Amino acid sequence: MKELHILLPIKQIRLHKLTMRLKEPFMTSFGTVQDKDFFITEAIDDKGNHGFGESVAFSSPWYTEETVQTSLHVMEDFLIPILMENEISHPDQVSELFYPVKRNNMAKAAVEGAIWDLYAKNNQISLSQALGGTKKEIDVGISIGIQPTVKDLIQKIERFLEEGYKRIKLKIKPGLDMEVLREVRKQFPFTPIMADANSAYTLKDIDHLQELDDLDLLMIEQPLAHDDIVDHATLQSALKTPICLDESINSMEDARKAIELGSCRIINIKIGRVGGLTEAKKIHDLCQRHGIQVWCGGMLEAGVGRAHNIALTTLPQFVLPGDTAGSSRYWEKDIIKPEVRVEDGVIHVPTGPGIGYDIDEQVMKDFTEWTRVYDF
Repeated sequence: MKELHILLPIKQIRLHKLTMRLKEPFMTSFGTVQDKDFFITEAIDDKGNHGFGESVAFSSPWYTEETVQTSLHVMEDFLIPILMENEISHPDQVSELFYPVKRNNMAKAAVEGAIWDLYAKNNQISLSQALGGTKKEIDVGISIGIQPTVKDLIQKIERFLEEGYKRIKLKIKPGLDMEVLREVRKQFPFTPIMADANSAYTLKDIDHLQELDDLDLLMIEQPLAHDDIVDHATLQSALKTPICLDESINSMEDARKAIELGSCRIINIKIGRVGGLTEAKKIHDLCQRHGIQVWCGGMLEAGVGRAHNIALTTLPQFVLPGDTAGSSRYWEKDIIKPEVRVEDGVIHVPTGPGIGYDIDEQVMKDFTEWTRVYDF
């Protein structure tokens, strides 16, 4: 569609600090999350439109160097002042304005996301349309944290498959990997399964990781260091199982280098990790040109972040089921209405303006610790 470039008159930014408790702890190789602290960013224009974004940094720097507290510092002291000092007509300009601020991609994405939603609402189009998405529904998978026993894991997989999820992602780490995966594959011989290592291995584990090739996995995600693309190329050349890069890809340039080196065959695009929807689109387009499959990963988002993931996944190169499960998978109550629902393994893409979901103001108020207002 033809992009619209009309001055976007931002009048106010609001930061809402929320704490929400997951239904159950989520365990990975680098830690366990139960209570999720995050920000909802809200941008308001002179027409009374409200755009919403969501931060995805954790309280501790175990996924990237960012934390909830550093995100607040960067948004409040750098990013919001930059928006105050500049006029914008399209969300793509936001990432250009933020470029001098190094890294801090999750803070950037949280602010940029609100501007994208505001832009779409200002122009009375869906966020999916604004991004150039074409899908009316998206396939979804499920991510399962490390479980106390294999029996517990099998039971969870059975339940999620009954609910229609089209791909199972299992968290693994040394000592809790091959035996678990073999048992899962034995129980579910035809189910699309992937393993996520969250950087738990090194090249010394090549022989061990080659055992994955007997399990017919969709992929092994980020087996080596979070900032590596060179050793992943060595590992990929030794594996039949496709490697998917996650933490290593923080920009289109990272993706370009990984593709040229042969470090992966699949890329997981997370909006927060790469700095926002604009950069996510660029990575998508690059992967489409090179035939690299992509999918949208999850960061235990509440409803706003989940809605942004849905919109992004409508782009055509998102050919693998993502991690955008229904709201009820993680939360007793979500902050949007209606909540995100999965029906027979798919989410129907909302068609209303912006993210297509309304904020449930009472629920959000219940989870909000404080709100700060920045007038332009």
